[in-house]
Amino acid sequence: MADTIQGNGQEFGKLRRIFFPLYMYELKKAIPMGFMFFCILFNYTCLRNIKDSLIVTGPGSDAEVIPFLKGYCVAPAAIIFMLLYAKASNIFTNEHLFYVTLTPFILFFGCFAFFIYPNLNSLHFSPQTIAAWREAAPSFLHWPIAIIGNWSYSLFYILAEIWGSALLSLSFWQFANQITKTSEAKRMYAFFSLMAQISVLLEGKVGEWCSDIRTKVPAGIDAWGLSLKYMMGIVVVLGIVTMIIYRWIYRCVLTDKRFYDKPELPGNTGKGKKKMPLLQSFKVIFTSPYLGLIVALVVCYGISVNLVEGLWKKQLGMQYSNPNDYSTFMNQFTFYGGIASLVILIVGGNVLRVCRWLTAAIATPLMLLFLGSSFFIFVLFRENLVAFLQSLSTTPLFCAVIFGALVVAISKAVKYALFDLTKEMAYIPLDEDMKVKGKAVVEVVGGRFGKAGGAWIQSLLLLIPGANYFTIAPYTFTIFVVICMLWMFSVKALSHRVEAITEKSSS
Repeated sequence: MADTIQGNGQEFGKLRRIFFPLYMYELKKAIPMGFMFFCILFNYTCLRNIKDSLIVTGPGSDAEVIPFLKGYCVAPAAIIFMLLYAKASNIFTNEHLFYVTLTPFILFFGCFAFFIYPNLNSLHFSPQTIAAWREAAPSFLHWPIAIIGNWSYSLFYILAEIWGSALLSLSFWQFANQITKTSEAKRMYAFFSLMAQISVLLEGKVGEWCSDIRTKVPAGIDAWGLSLKYMMGIVVVLGIVTMIIYRWIYRCVLTDKRFYDKPELPGNTGKGKKKMPLLQSFKVIFTSPYLGLIVALVVCYGISVNLVEGLWKKQLGMQYSNPNDYSTFMNQFTFYGGIASLVILIVGGNVLRVCRWLTAAIATPLMLLFLGSSFFIFVLFRENLVAFLQSLSTTPLFCAVIFGALVVAISKAVKYALFDLTKEMAYIPLDEDMKVKGKAVVEVVGGRFGKAGGAWIQSLLLLIPGANYFTIAPYTFTIFVVICMLWMFSVKALSHRVEAITEKSSS
């Protein structure tokens, strides 16, 4: 029938096909995978909100520090991580590689809240010292000085950024691609993401409560330090839960032939098989046009979003200078963004099932081009709207904060619903070594260089004497439009290869 999906002797009606296109026996695999994604995304969202709060409101710091951190600290750290990860993939099985990857993050974030932050006075340079250094240094060193002066905040920011690439984009999706067939992915991937987006709603409310705790504690108590302990405690617990779920999937799901029928578990090399040497792997990866186009998608996304977010976060820092207030807003933004993601995921999941790969993949750059351009135009001409906005009892700054939040929230929702899912489907037909090392290069290095590319563009423009996010906005807007156009061309080129390799692998 045209309005049903058939399989395993069952049929999906119209409503179930839209909201729950899974067979009951598949829940043994789908629910633990979705819950693992839930835990990883909860932590990612929590860390993302905190890292910005620390940097933007730190002593001698501002939103202009972020592009310098992303461009000159996070990108090199991502390269180091990728090299270590690729080397470790030749030493450990995939199961143990996951534990080795996750554990250092859990240890650091726990130590930050319970040891480093309570001892900042003895570990950090004083605000007076940072101010004196900045006054004596040339203007182009002002932001690097803030990075060094607030070194633990900077380290937190770097590791929080890499968490998104290492655990979310790389480890989870690599595992999903290894144990999911292309025929299952169109149904299961949207379900994984739907479960994960519930964590965004939950984190928004939990984070808002933790950040707003200063209204509930006695005077003299460091409310922000207490908030950090609560939130990082949750991050550590969910990190441990993630490892427990991962081990359960290996022991109880992958041993079930209905879900995984290969002779070896993912990453477990059988006798007579050797993993490709590291240098040879990179040679294959860097000369692969297929992976090169996936890198282009990831880099274009990172640059375009970074250009929009930089201008938005500058205004957000001007509106909320207290870390608790900044974090409270970010968690409220997270909650409403999570609602948008759930709605778009339901729509996007059905687009993915009924439309061509190209149609689903090109929706993200089209949406971001329209929304991002609207935001840039609003900011560039905000002074012309002062009188009108005052008549509405508001200000251009507050409207820019809300408008920017709306643009970023919808853009991220479309990314989770369509960009991530279509990108992950492109990995499924690849061989085991390309899925592990190739994905590490694409997600960790490509993802970081995407954000670093936007950061380098902004940081170079900010080195102009007297420059700030507002004065460089016309230039970043032009670059933003060009990047979105290149992104769409890359999607078109990759679509032909995805369809060809998928047909070949299924024949």
